[in-house]
Amino acid sequence: MPVITTQALTKRYPGVTALDGLTVDIGEGVTGLVGANGAGKSTLIKILLGLSDATAGTAQVLGHDISADAAALRRRVGYMPEHDCLPGNMSATELVVHLARMSGLPRDAARERTADTLRHVGLSEERYRPIGGYSTGMKQRVKLAQALVHDPEIVFLDEPTNGLDPAGRDEMLGLVRRIHTDFGISVLVTSHLLGELERICDDVVVIDAGVLLRSSSVADFTQASAELAVELTADADTAAEALAGAGLTVRREGRLLLATLDGDETYDRVRDVSADHGFGLVRLERRRHHIADVFEEESADVIA
Repeated sequence: MPVITTQALTKRYPGVTALDGLTVDIGEGVTGLVGANGAGKSTLIKILLGLSDATAGTAQVLGHDISADAAALRRRVGYMPEHDCLPGNMSATELVVHLARMSGLPRDAARERTADTLRHVGLSEERYRPIGGYSTGMKQRVKLAQALVHDPEIVFLDEPTNGLDPAGRDEMLGLVRRIHTDFGISVLVTSHLLGELERICDDVVVIDAGVLLRSSSVADFTQASAELAVELTADADTAAEALAGAGLTVRREGRLLLATLDGDETYDRVRDVSADHGFGLVRLERRRHHIADVFEEESADVIA
């Protein structure tokens, strides 16, 4: 059963259509909402949370109609906003306890859940310091903690790696994945960085200018292509010539050679060329599409 369902969901502002008849089902697990800045990702999340009214269409989250049951719904969801919105004069503990109480937890339970949640996101040692002195990465962790503290059934994470350096992004992505694997909480996470979502998501929804381009599992997005990726220790031109001499159709992509895959015989020919010429075989695998490749193809189809 889907945890999120939308039917012809539309949001119009004066002169701008942020969502245009969006119909999609989103299941349990970690789902990535992909699109360029301005594609409608944040607008969709705000509508699903009942923070903004749709112009037309309907949506349900966890079986709740977003228009009729917004208050009941918000007790069962968590939300991590994109922008910096934290009070600098409060500590992480004070803020997260306060928001846990607002979600209905008793005082003692709120304090216990806050300590556990801040420990989970890596802020155990810093939890009593004023948030104003936190780094960007620490602030992002506070926002994640407050989204999780009341043990929601689904969390909406809007650009959780925003402003982070590569190491910080890796750590945040690991935390996002663990929300589902460790706690069984479903996640809808937005990003304009396609490679991030490919690493952590079960499914991906691609939107552009408020229009659904594609909704599929990551496995379907990144399915193997009909090419074999080959990397040999020899110079790429020399290796390509040797493979072509063995009857393979080969093209170069940097040091990587891409051979048209024609059954298991292609593997055998690459192996034989490597052995006959004394080349070391560094890499031999089916090439896989990346989400970015598919997104570009889908966008091109829409433009056409």
